[in-house]
Amino acid sequence: MSTDADLANASIDRIGYDPEFLGTSVALPILDAEALQDAVLWEGGNVIPCTHFSLSLSKSRRLARWVAWNIDGSATKRLSRSGIDFDKDSRLPEEFQSGNELYQGNRLDRGHIARRADLVWGEVAEAQQANEDSFFYTNIAPQMDDFNQSSQEGIWGQLENALYEQVDVEGLKVSVFGGPVFQSGDQVYRGVGLPSEYWKLIVFKEGGVLKARAFLLTQDLDQLRVALALDEFRVYQVSVGELEQWTRLEFAETLHLADDLVVVRVEEITPLDSTVDITW
Repeated sequence: MSTDADLANASIDRIGYDPEFLGTSVALPILDAEALQDAVLWEGGNVIPCTHFSLSLSKSRRLARWVAWNIDGSATKRLSRSGIDFDKDSRLPEEFQSGNELYQGNRLDRGHIARRADLVWGEVAEAQQANEDSFFYTNIAPQMDDFNQSSQEGIWGQLENALYEQVDVEGLKVSVFGGPVFQSGDQVYRGVGLPSEYWKLIVFKEGGVLKARAFLLTQDLDQLRVALALDEFRVYQVSVGELEQWTRLEFAETLHLADDLVVVRVEEITPLDSTVDITW
């Protein structure tokens, strides 16, 4: 028997991430051959569209490898999340999605990759659809509750807000990419490898100039060269090129050109203590 959610998922046209949203084409990340082989397919490709965001889902990890979303700060709606439950996307095979069976009876929190607040914009019906889509488990990743309650979560969770507060963003429009960092040594719990690191890439225009800013949430800034052993997670600002090395994703040349962060030696990069330390 079909549920209301099944009927809604089947009948609504979801356009997904718009690469032309900023007026300059900003393409989606490209998976390497191994990741592409591991991707859940949607209509013959690895890009799964939702409302105002798209994602690529890993079969083996049962989590999104990346999520890409558009934010229109001029059209944001204040909508409640009341009555919206986390749910698997019925358009996709259930066996490739990590649902509540991963999160119940433990300290794991269900963390949005694309923030709900980023997605609820446009006409009311469109914003409400995005509100509901944001709770698909394909947009959720496991995070320890003590991280969600820490000051580092405050920095990580407020990156988009900080951009609006500190930069005159053209048209109040922003495109964002984000996701977990998958590593072979990630601890497996209930059949799911738990990511211990996350990344985010924020793209916007200021004075007509496209800019890209990349961030990592990690305990170890460069495990191959520095092998730092920090007591807790930190948020770092890094280059798009460094982000490619960590994620094994290929980002568009447009984003490399939009990244004018002055590169320093890895061992000299310091963690962000607050959002005011960000170089926009």
